[in-house]
Amino acid sequence: MEARVRIYQFINTGICHGSVEGMTGRKGMVTDMAKQIKTIGVLTSGGDAPGMNAAIRAVVRKAIANGVKVKGIKKGYQGLLNEEIIDMEKWSVSDTIQRGGTILGTARCHEFRTEEGQQKGADICHKHGIDGLVVIGGDGSYRGAQALSRHGINTIGLPGTIDLDIACTEYTIGFDTAINTAMQAIDKVRDTSSSHERCSIIEVMGRNAGYIALWCGISNGAEDILIPEKYDYNEQQIINNIIANRKRGKTHHLIINAEGIGHSTSMARRIEAATGIETRATILGYMQRGGSPTCKDRYYASIMGCYAADILCEGKTNRVVGYQHGEFLDFDIEEALNMQKGIPEYPFEMSKVLSQ
Repeated sequence: MEARVRIYQFINTGICHGSVEGMTGRKGMVTDMAKQIKTIGVLTSGGDAPGMNAAIRAVVRKAIANGVKVKGIKKGYQGLLNEEIIDMEKWSVSDTIQRGGTILGTARCHEFRTEEGQQKGADICHKHGIDGLVVIGGDGSYRGAQALSRHGINTIGLPGTIDLDIACTEYTIGFDTAINTAMQAIDKVRDTSSSHERCSIIEVMGRNAGYIALWCGISNGAEDILIPEKYDYNEQQIINNIIANRKRGKTHHLIINAEGIGHSTSMARRIEAATGIETRATILGYMQRGGSPTCKDRYYASIMGCYAADILCEGKTNRVVGYQHGEFLDFDIEEALNMQKGIPEYPFEMSKVLSQ
């Protein structure tokens, strides 16, 4: 995996020029060096995440500071195909950094998965003078960006997903807010669970990734953490844990269940039948996506948004921005999509020790 740390210079001529400063020469990193980026588009795609507005704001203001026009594309790729495109100025993003969700809106778009839809999207970008595009979203959004890059639109992806499931980065926009929202909700459920001496199953988001469940499970002192990457579906072991803990005098039993495991309500019924202990399921759902972003999400999203605007101005395309070891980096989208991200073994094993 080849990544490139931020190194750049700008010639302040009123528009951006491709720059060779710090380039590695990797195929696909820099397009036509004579190409001048005059207009950047920005869209949010897939599930919304707290901090997306901070990223939009940063893209808009940094691009304008670089002498580039900005257009906002509403409702993701679907809005692009529908030509829901608006001009954006610095004032367009005033008073937005603290807001949850995305001011541009987002939507799923099946048409954009087709070659015809992708070509149509590129044609619309050309029609509106959009030379470069910042796409804020997850893996599926990056595939759309990759397709537009093949059709001559410079594209940069920003990792906007609460699931923390993008392998090339240690941070994704929205994760910090989501885990804090979930943690606070779980604390409240745990209070009433202890009062009634119940077993509580709290289902958090994470269809294919267990990071929210793992972080909240450790932070909330859960007795069991069920995540797609590790769960062996041995429900009897959970039942045995509940019974053993009750004999030791524990007044509650907290299970954090990832969405990818699911079936929390039916699991609660089976556990109650097997243990005789009142068991309730709580599904936190979309509340984890909402709310004002934390300081961390605002900060990282802002820097990533600036980074995306800058590397577009350098002439780069087909890249995704990431954060590793204290540095903001960019990676080839194809390589980033091919990377695998697993649950770290040590924290998962220690969660079992801490739950005793």
